[in-house]
Amino acid sequence: MAALRSSTSRLLASSRPLFQSSIAKRSYATVDPISKIGEAMSDTQIPVSEKKTGTIKADSQTPEARTKTFHIYRWNPDEPTKKPKMQSYTLDLNKTGPMVLDALIRIKNEVDPTLTFRRSCREGICGSCAMNIDGINTLACLCRIPTNTSHEARIYPLPHTYVVKDLVPDLTQFYKQYKSIKPYLQHESKTEDGRENRQTPEERKKLDGLYECILCACCSTSCPSYWWNQEEYLGPAVLLQSYRWLADSRDQHKEERKAALDNSMSLYRCHTILNCSRTCPKGLNPGKAIAEIKKVMAF
Repeated sequence: MAALRSSTSRLLASSRPLFQSSIAKRSYATVDPISKIGEAMSDTQIPVSEKKTGTIKADSQTPEARTKTFHIYRWNPDEPTKKPKMQSYTLDLNKTGPMVLDALIRIKNEVDPTLTFRRSCREGICGSCAMNIDGINTLACLCRIPTNTSHEARIYPLPHTYVVKDLVPDLTQFYKQYKSIKPYLQHESKTEDGRENRQTPEERKKLDGLYECILCACCSTSCPSYWWNQEEYLGPAVLLQSYRWLADSRDQHKEERKAALDNSMSLYRCHTILNCSRTCPKGLNPGKAIAEIKKVMAF
């Protein structure tokens, strides 16, 4: 971990003004993939242990209760001098929905209205509720609460991201990179019959496993190469989206797209660790898409 902190210090020291001006004082969250215990990226921002913050209980204890404890990362930008902390909450699973998002919503509605997180569709479509749950980047709406009540759940924001508040990560850089690949069809010439641009079933099939990406950033924030080089390396999610347009038979700007990736950082910082493919909550394979881009770039 000492090496992790020193490397991160160098990363933060070289951050571009995009972050330095507006987010410099924000908490910076990460999760140790081995111990699955979250800590902040600098020594001065280690979250206060849940053992020192106490536990907030939602229900009175009854013999029938299936009580489970949730340790949740908390940080308030309105109190920048205070360290992040792990706040504990206990819920009766008999009164809580089956998903982690159900637990978070219940905590916010009935226990602690100050808890902040993103959510929208509750069906794994919008990607808003991406967070790190028990050491795995996933969507809270698709992650079932383990029924083993002796297991205490730990919930953090996406690792190696600036934190806006509590479980809300700042994805400014992520969406800036997405915009840079021009994620839309570039097609100037019109079809002979003036109708839409058509594809054969075989051409359309090449897009399967690409267009389903919901840009939740789970894969990118699980990638060590993206942790250390996110100012220049595009990351798994954006590269998968880039290949989606390279593979589209209707697009007429493939050479321009390839030229934008033809440098040492945008694409080639991928070292095929495949954390991205393991963690994708939609079951996609960004690692394969990146390999396909490298093949396209070689010919």
